Amino acid sequence: MSNQQTVHAVLSDGRKMLSFSNEEPVPADAAAMERVRELVPRLRPVTLGLAPSFGYGDRTGLATLGHAAAVRFAGGGILPIFAQQSIREMARTERTPQEVMDDACFGVLLAGYAGTAGADADHLKTFEDVDRTAAAGFVFFTIDPSGDVDPEADDYTEAELRAKYEAVRDRVDWLRTYVGREVTLPTGTPIPFTEEVCMRAAVKYGLAINRAVELGHYIGHVMGERDYEIELSVDETPQPTTPAEHFIIAEQCRDRGMKLISLAPRYVGEFEKGVDYKGDLAEFERSLADHAAIAELLGPYKLSLHSGSDKLSIYPTFARVTQGKFHVKTAGTSYLEALRVVCRHDEALFRRIITFARERYDTDRATYHVSATLEGTPAPEALPEARALEHLYLELWPEVAPGRGFTAPGRQILHTTFGSVLAHPELGPAVRGTLESHPDTYEEVLAEHFTRHLESLREGLP
Repeated sequence: MSNQQTVHAVLSDGRKMLSFSNEEPVPADAAAMERVRELVPRLRPVTLGLAPSFGYGDRTGLATLGHAAAVRFAGGGILPIFAQQSIREMARTERTPQEVMDDACFGVLLAGYAGTAGADADHLKTFEDVDRTAAAGFVFFTIDPSGDVDPEADDYTEAELRAKYEAVRDRVDWLRTYVGREVTLPTGTPIPFTEEVCMRAAVKYGLAINRAVELGHYIGHVMGERDYEIELSVDETPQPTTPAEHFIIAEQCRDRGMKLISLAPRYVGEFEKGVDYKGDLAEFERSLADHAAIAELLGPYKLSLHSGSDKLSIYPTFARVTQGKFHVKTAGTSYLEALRVVCRHDEALFRRIITFARERYDTDRATYHVSATLEGTPAPEALPEARALEHLYLELWPEVAPGRGFTAPGRQILHTTFGSVLAHPELGPAVRGTLESHPDTYEEVLAEHFTRHLESLREGLP
């Protein structure tokens, strides 16, 4: 292939096409996209290190153009991860890791974005997950060992705790390393490594740490000489991660050879999908300072904020307290903005989606932490105007109670049912068709939405 050969990405009647110099346009299939990456090496994702980063997520394969526009408008040194999707999301949207990667690369080429970008293989649980995402070119691997976390550990009586510990002690042999140890963080917070604290950590996270380390070593084996980074997610628990738990998790991963660049603890407060942070902002800042101190002491590594969509009220604090060593992860909010496009261009379809989502909500919400109820959100037939639909189902509005951020129960109903909608034989193609017919609107709403996110984070950067 000549070094002088050029390639252009083109959307033609909703179809993704590639135009190579002196050749007829071809569909942007997997083979063509690999040819593009050979010709344009900057399209291959790279590791981002300790730089502040933001994961956009794209459940339709059509959002990268808008994401890149937001980076141009307001990125300000916050590096993007355009190719990001969890294994669960891929299953629900019936997409493969290669399709996620190719869609993101096509969008980058179409947008003319020439900067640095990463690629996040999110919420990996198995060796097969690693194999598939590594083969597709992902370089940032988020390990999710939540299946081995004991979420009830904080509630065990002393007798129950000791019995639970005896059941895992042959696989979690680091208790003696920590009991009686004295650590005081630079924030002034002491970490009490009592026998009870260490046993609870062992019961709650011991097997999960083992699983994470095992997956981390496997990622290193699969990647070989290729550069890669690992994020560890331990945020999917009912109770916040304590400083002692964070310290033990991070030190165990570091000392056992994990290439850890980012860690997502469970922070204080509520991180519901599709709405702003719910909790005491001062308490969040105090707790975050301890987590940031541990990350600096045992790393340095970044702190990651999962369910980061729309958490605008805590972004400045998160950026400032971490001193710019952060990663924010979003996904569902781009899907919700896709539905905004549907609302503005095909009101009848949007009403059908709301009706279907309300029918699916009680089933689909089982794997999410949300508080919206059907009773608290009007049905579409009760709202005669499209503007009222958009307001109640897609926008954030302040709650009455101070410090509660912003709420939008309609957004949660639509957020949690994305898989059912996109996999629906009629609704899914209809959503995609609307986006393909109105790419300018989708780019516009995404750019506006994520510019607010990025500007809020930049307020706190050093």
